[in-house]
Parts: sequence; structure tokens; C-alpha cells
Amino acid sequence: MLIFDAHLDLAMNAVEWNRDLTQTLEHVRRREAGRTDRKDRSRGVVTLDEMRRGRVGLCIATQIARYVGPGNPLPGWHSPEIAWAITQAQLAWYRAMEEEGQMVQVADRATLERMVELWQRPVDTAPIGYVLSLEGADSLITPAHLERSYAQGLRAVGPAHYGAGRYAPGTGADGGLTLLGRELLKEMRHLGVVLDVTHLTDRGFWEALELFDGPVWASHSNCRSLVPDGRQFDDRQIRALIERDAVIGAAFDAWMLYPGWKKGITTPQEANVTIETVVDHIDHVCQLAGNARHAGIGSDLDGGYGREQCPRDLNSIADLARLKDLLQRRGYSQEDIRMILHGNWIRKLREVLP
Repeated sequence: MLIFDAHLDLAMNAVEWNRDLTQTLEHVRRREAGRTDRKDRSRGVVTLDEMRRGRVGLCIATQIARYVGPGNPLPGWHSPEIAWAITQAQLAWYRAMEEEGQMVQVADRATLERMVELWQRPVDTAPIGYVLSLEGADSLITPAHLERSYAQGLRAVGPAHYGAGRYAPGTGADGGLTLLGRELLKEMRHLGVVLDVTHLTDRGFWEALELFDGPVWASHSNCRSLVPDGRQFDDRQIRALIERDAVIGAAFDAWMLYPGWKKGITTPQEANVTIETVVDHIDHVCQLAGNARHAGIGSDLDGGYGREQCPRDLNSIADLARLKDLLQRRGYSQEDIRMILHGNWIRKLREVLP
């Protein structure tokens, strides 16, 4: 069955991690053997071939570059202009993948329909269809730059990421939208850009929903009632997203799947985090909604972590295909499974793409 993954940092892995995603996973891991500059070296799980093997034929793929001001301990870039340049380098990688026939940008409904039709067939070498999204808006030098990004195919923006942000504080920070953030929401509404509420603080979340009446989704977020942490959504927030007809993509980062996870210390084996643990979060969204219309996948695999922070039974993104049997064992119908694995995201894109 076709799988739609709503959050993959493909260009970040290529441009900043220096991973050639056109090669085999074994090749990428072998090239990184012995390197220690990043914790996930030789532990990555995503390549384009592995996506094809698991029939992850469509995805939302990111641009991402954080601005960090003086005193901000997070990794990032020292000016919005540098951050903008990084996102443009990431865009250049996507364009190179398009020229090589590896990927196709999905920026309108007509292209979406062509890619959906293509991936309904038993193909092994088809290009990956990707919708361009911006994770954290820091790299937009001004809200007016959004129009330029929209012309490049950008169709969704998450104003926040981690820590302090120029447009909104994110995970681990406090507070609401900045004045720039409020201006950005107006520009997004004008252009028809989707608001991704992932990583917003609680205050920022409610402010954004009040100010923004356009399309909303949560590309990669889990449930606070199962794993208490501000990074997750509580049941009231999930119900608010359901009321807005949003889709919530379940993330596979193990620290979001195990209460009390300590990064760099807890292991997936010790915590017994498995792919079925992700199904718990998918199921919780479905139970709150009373249907399967609002749950999806937003794996965030290789989003700054690798196998050391993945479900212990996941070796490759191709293992997302196991969700079908796991959902079936939970009593989900074939139609419900289809909606969760790809149908909900495709429905939303049919509604929002030009």
C-alpha cells in the first residue's frame, strides 16, 4: 500500500549531513563509519531507494535552517540571511533530484494526481513526489520573502522549531507569536500556505488557531496523554485540530514515544519502543476523533537522529510498511488503514493545493 510520510528532512541530510540519498542505505552507512561529528553517523535509516522499497512514494519534505541570536546555545546560523542561503542550498538539492528523475515537486493538484496514479501501480523505480514545507520560519528574512518561497513551490510553513524563534518560540521555550509571526500568518493566509502547528508552544498554538483561518495540519506530533511533554499535543489541542479538519502525523522519534526518555542515555531496546508504540498514538487520535480521518504518518526519520533513537524494530524507512499489519491487528478496516497510510494527507492536499 502507498505510504505518505508528512515529515522528512531530506535536503538537510543531503546538504548538511553530506549524505548521498541516491545511494543504497548500506553505502551511506559505510561512508560514515567511524565518524563522530554527529550522534547518528552510520545509523541513518532513509534513502530514496529505501523509500521506494517501502512504497513511501509521497512525502512532505522540508527546508530548515535555524537562526540563533547571541547567547542561544542551540546549533544554528548567526543571521537570517545565512539561514535563508542554507534553505536555498537545500532547494537546489531538490532541484538536482528532480533533474535526475529521482524526485518530483508536488506544488499543484494536477501533479499530485499524476503522482498518486503513478504510485498506485507496482513500480520499483518511480520518482518520489514531495511537497515542500518550511520547518521553523527563521530563515524567512522578512514575511514578504514568503511570496518568493511560494513561487519556488513552498506550500506549508511551521513558524516554530526549537527554542527562541524570530516568528514564534518553539519546543523548550515559552511565550506566544511575535509581531513578525502575526504578520507571517497574514501573508500565509493571503497566499494559501498551510499552517503547520508542530513545535508551537501551547500559547503560540492557541494564538495561531485564533488568528489564522486557513488550512492547518500537524506534520509530526504525538499525544501528550501518552507521553507527557510540551512537544506533544494534549487532548484539547488534538480536538481543536480535529474541529479544523487537520491531519496529525505520528512521529517515530523514540523520545516522543517513551515517558522519561533521556537523550543519549535511554535506548530503544531498554525502553522497548517499537513501531507498535507509534500505533498507540495513531489510535489515540482516532479514538478522540471517533474515526480515522485525522491520523497519518509524519515519521521525522533521520531528523537529527538515527537508529539510536528509532523504534528498536525499525532498521529502515521501508519498515513503515509494517504499519498496515499492525493497524489491521488493532481492528482497523482496510479503508481506515488506507486513510491513515496515505488517504488523509492526499485529501488535505487536494483541498489546499492550487
